[in-house]
Amino acid sequence: MSRNARINTLLLLVVVALAVLPLALGMGDHKEEPFTGADGQAETAITETHPDYEPWFSPLYEPPSGEIESALFSLQAALGAGVLAYYFGLRRGRRQGEARAQARAENAGRAE
Repeated sequence: MSRNARINTLLLLVVVALAVLPLALGMGDHKEEPFTGADGQAETAITETHPDYEPWFSPLYEPPSGEIESALFSLQAALGAGVLAYYFGLRRGRRQGEARAQARAENAGRAE
């Protein structure tokens, strides 16, 4: 197994452990909603400390359920990852193309 394959396997195992361990160890069992986001936790904390608090603005679109909200968030993350992957792939391709063109120019200069 090559060094890169070992590193990739190790990283994959770490990601799986980070996803599975909180569920397997029962973290958050004592909470009503164990895996809420920071927004939900902040809203709860503000409501508890200042019950008469009025928000400054309301969201433009309120999804009908938490599942749809999660799906939209996942879609947003996937689109962002796709844009970043395209950008870095484009940069790498250009760099490789420049290196090939330079190598061809050097080889053509030697042939003369």
